[in-house]
Amino acid sequence: MSPTSDLLAHALAQTGFHSRLSQQRRLYEAAKAAIHQQRLGAGSKLPSSRDLARDLGMARNTVIAAFEQLAAEGYVVSARGSGTYVADLQAHRASMRGVGAAPQTRSAPRHARLSRRGQELTAYAAGPQFEIQPFAPGEPDFSSFPFKLWQRLQNRVWREARHDLLDYGQSGGHLPLRRAITEYLRISRSVKVEVEQVMITAGTQQSLDLCAQLLADAGDTAWVEDPCYWGARRVFQARELKLRPITVDADGIALDEADLATKPRLIYVTPSHQYPTGAVMSLARRRELLGAAVRKDAWILEDDYDSEFRYTGRPLAALQGLDDDDRVLYMGTFSKVLYPGIKVGYLVVPPALIAAFRSALYDLQRPGQLTVQATLADFITLGHFTTHVRKIRQTYGARRELLRRMLAQQLPAGVSISREESGLHLVIELPDHVDDVALAQRAAEAQISVKALSTYYMEAPRRRGLLVGYAYCTPEQITDYGRLLGAIIAAGVRA
Repeated sequence: MSPTSDLLAHALAQTGFHSRLSQQRRLYEAAKAAIHQQRLGAGSKLPSSRDLARDLGMARNTVIAAFEQLAAEGYVVSARGSGTYVADLQAHRASMRGVGAAPQTRSAPRHARLSRRGQELTAYAAGPQFEIQPFAPGEPDFSSFPFKLWQRLQNRVWREARHDLLDYGQSGGHLPLRRAITEYLRISRSVKVEVEQVMITAGTQQSLDLCAQLLADAGDTAWVEDPCYWGARRVFQARELKLRPITVDADGIALDEADLATKPRLIYVTPSHQYPTGAVMSLARRRELLGAAVRKDAWILEDDYDSEFRYTGRPLAALQGLDDDDRVLYMGTFSKVLYPGIKVGYLVVPPALIAAFRSALYDLQRPGQLTVQATLADFITLGHFTTHVRKIRQTYGARRELLRRMLAQQLPAGVSISREESGLHLVIELPDHVDDVALAQRAAEAQISVKALSTYYMEAPRRRGLLVGYAYCTPEQITDYGRLLGAIIAAGVRA
């Protein structure tokens, strides 16, 4: 084994060295780190892809792909017939400043000062906490996405060579997609909707942001569920709204006299499957909320983020279907049912808001990706969407039951598992004395990504628990990690 192979093998063998990444990406990260740390100096010759693949026990194509990525980013250079060499990064930086030019001084302050809003928004860095690991809640198994079918549909769209699909979307989104969504929502969710009411957005976050910008001013009050989806809170905080947390119980959002004494401009709810508790809003609570919105002259933002995943019976009807006063804006996303990176969602607005939202969507967001929208429209209208949903619903339902069985075998008295039959995660209810944040940290140390229920509360937590996802887990992972998680919880409860 060459010295370079030995160096890279040692890095790859380190515990926790980018353990969740592919072999190609891990090799790339190891080589990049060695170059930055000058353990592989400028001009060093790398082993051939064949030799390095043999030394590291990897496929040659994996090594070639890592080399190509390093070359594309300027870390290595290839000489035909000679080999691959580490680039001179210092010389590259000098050339970027200009040959013979004096080194430029930095004018930026050493400590960049964020705005007050920026400090609040970045205090809770959500990204690293929601990386995909076993049991990460809310993550779909996008490895089951029908790539080849999607590619055929997309290729057909491109072969049509329609110039209008290369422009910004100026009318709320690709019309065939809006028609397909309209039909789908009428049948599956009992939403009262015409095609003109449907706006195609870049997902739920953008839908919420549009609503906050167009329907509320800085300083206005927004009622939000407590506990609440963190992404909605971030949007409202960014728009400088005052958040009033409303208690959630087994029947959904529960208004009391103190709440009703306030005047909200927006009301954010997840009535079909409350995030994160899983509660379903009762009919009585739905009617109460609709009445309050009319009296308060408020808008209800209904986030129907995972309604496709109901494992017994028909999907629950949307709150919007009960709205006779046009107070509900209904939103959904394809990120949960197809794949997160598709970033396509939809927003159904009351008729009186169509013109304003269509104008703002174009002026503020310059929406595009019409070729993706056209492909998705075909995917739905040709029946592939329904087939895909049926398939993954069966898969997730089986994984859900397996996880429930694995955990139930080990959980001690006083610990229970949520029974609602929908969504992408279970809630493990813990006794009040148990520190769910500490338990989540212990699980993270075992490469298990669960979330503490208490961290979703804005006020003092009323319940302790763990959110445990099951969609992005194979049955083998559920079996292995389920036993481990059960043991961690049992030890934590007994401590």
